[in-house]
Amino acid sequence: MNTTHSWSRVWLALAAVMAFAIGTNAQVKTETTTHEGNPSQQVTVEKGEVVTVNGNDLFVKMEDGSVRHFPNVPESARVMVEGRELGVHDLQPGMKLERTITVTTTPKTVKTVKTVTGKVFHVSPPNSVVLTLEDGTNQKFDIPRGQKFNINGEEKDAFGLRPGMKISATKITEAPETHVQQEQKVTGSMPPSPPPVPPADQPILIAHIAPMPVLAAEEQLPKTGSMLPLIGLVGSLFVFVGLIIRIVRRSVLKAG
Repeated sequence: MNTTHSWSRVWLALAAVMAFAIGTNAQVKTETTTHEGNPSQQVTVEKGEVVTVNGNDLFVKMEDGSVRHFPNVPESARVMVEGRELGVHDLQPGMKLERTITVTTTPKTVKTVKTVTGKVFHVSPPNSVVLTLEDGTNQKFDIPRGQKFNINGEEKDAFGLRPGMKISATKITEAPETHVQQEQKVTGSMPPSPPPVPPADQPILIAHIAPMPVLAAEEQLPKTGSMLPLIGLVGSLFVFVGLIIRIVRRSVLKAG
C-alpha cells in the first residue's frame, strides 16, 4: 500500500509539472519582428596564376609575387574558363585566375514582445510575482527593473500590486544583429599556346653555297705570254714581200 501511494504521488507531481509547462506556453505570448536596414557591399578582386595542382591542393602565384596555398579545394568548386566550368583537377599551370569576393552586410533589428496576463496570487516587490493564469495554474515571474504593469488602464510598478488584481505585463526588447553574406566567383583563362617546335629530323636552315667560276686550263694565259713575237713576225713578212717586189722590178727592166 505504501508503494502504491508513493507511485501515485510521483504521477501527481509529474502531472503538475506538465500542467505548469503547458500553462506557461499557453499564457505567455511572444511575438518577434525583424527590421532590416540598408545593406552595404564590399567587393575584393584577387588575381593570380596557377603554379601547380597536387590532388585537391592548389598553389597560386599572386600579383605581388607571393605563392598562396589553397588546401582541400572541394570537388564542387567551379572555375569559369572561356565558357566552360572546370574543377580543381582541370586546372593547369599557367592558367590565369581571378576571384571576385562580394561581402554583403545587412543590419537588422530584432524586436521581441512578450505579454503575460493573470491574477496576482502573491507578490514580493520588487523582485517577483506569482500569477494565477487563465487555466488555474500558478507561475512565478521575475520582475525586471523598471517593469510596469497595466491595472485597469493604469500603469503601476511592483509595489502597487495586490493579491487578486488582474494584470497584464508586456516586455519589449530590441536587439541589433548583423547579417553577413559572402559570395565569390572565380573566372580564368587558358595559358598561352607554346610556339610550334619543328620535328627533330628537320633542319631549321638549309645553306646553299654557290660555286665560284673557275677558268678552264686552256683559257688561262701563261704568265710570260706577250704580243712582241707576233709583231716581229708581221714585220719580217713585210720585209720579205718588199724584197720580192724589187727582184721582179729589176727583171722587167732588163728585158725591156
